[in-house]
Amino acid sequence: MEDELRDAIRKLCERYPEEYWQSLDRERAYPVEFVGALNDAGYLACMIPEEFGGPGLGIREAATILEEINRSGGNGAACHAQMYTMGTLLRHGSEEQKRRWLPDIASGETRLQAFAVTEPDAGSDTTKISTFAEKRGDRYVVSGKKTFISRVQHSELMVLLARTTRLEDVERKTHGLSVFLVDLREAGDRIRVSPLDTMINHETNEVFFDELEIPEDNLIGEEGKGFHHILSGMNAERILLASESVGDALYFVDRSTKYAGERVIFGRPIGQNQGVQFPIARAYIHAQAAAALRDRAVELYEAEEPCGAEANMCKLLASEAAWEAANAAMDTFGGYGLAEEYGIERKFREARLYLIAPIANNLILSYVGQHVLGMPRSF
Repeated sequence: MEDELRDAIRKLCERYPEEYWQSLDRERAYPVEFVGALNDAGYLACMIPEEFGGPGLGIREAATILEEINRSGGNGAACHAQMYTMGTLLRHGSEEQKRRWLPDIASGETRLQAFAVTEPDAGSDTTKISTFAEKRGDRYVVSGKKTFISRVQHSELMVLLARTTRLEDVERKTHGLSVFLVDLREAGDRIRVSPLDTMINHETNEVFFDELEIPEDNLIGEEGKGFHHILSGMNAERILLASESVGDALYFVDRSTKYAGERVIFGRPIGQNQGVQFPIARAYIHAQAAAALRDRAVELYEAEEPCGAEANMCKLLASEAAWEAANAAMDTFGGYGLAEEYGIERKFREARLYLIAPIANNLILSYVGQHVLGMPRSF
């Protein structure tokens, strides 16, 4: 099954070669055609159960899809949110919410590509967010600001985390947060989107909420328990982004290995030199190690067992493996690595992102030190 899925994704990606992604990167454009093809093939709906119109696959298949997209030279970040937000909606949404939203998401009529958590003043300290949802009758009224919110302009729905009880009024800082499903088509001028220019083509934005009204039926799970509900999506996010980084690492290894065998300098292929060969081999080994830990995280996630440590650790290992492989590729290609036509410089920039997003690797080290190894809290 997995090999067949990998082959199918590779064949689809062959229709969108390096030149396609280079053109999009140059124009800072969204890959509408590629995402449409993925959706038409049912891959974006892979985690939606059959009873709601999806294929009923799991996070393992989602990880395989994103890994192969990135290994092909593509960028799964254009569409990955629809997969990892399923963790929150499927595990904590009501049956009525699933019946209402999932069939249209599965068919592609409705896109769920926006995940609004991060705020400019809170950063990675999610409990310090200040966007507030005030209950007024049968609606919540939201005001606040989010940043680094990707794909808002290519989505009809948004998963939003907001405070429903102010931080100073809760016993524990993780209390008083709630999760909502926002229909962006009904938001009108109550939501304002301001694009952010970044070093990669990531379609990310600042989002401003000005008295946005959300029906109470759009509350996912229990009011005030959103921090724990959102972790289902965050653990899935870490696992899936780790898969993209594994794909990036293998992309660089594949390209470097091929080029090192073909490029002849001083009368011999440069790959014959251990100074070229060893960094590529080391990057490959680290990518395989990251993939193995990713697979362990997948097993735990699918069994609905605690997987926060594994999800975070595989994200760290995979992002570092991708960055190591990116640098090995740049060294292997030399000056040609900087040339746009070879594709290395674009993927080099993209690979750098996951060292700091969606969570900085230093925070993962802090998490492991405190929550896995039991050392004193550092903050």
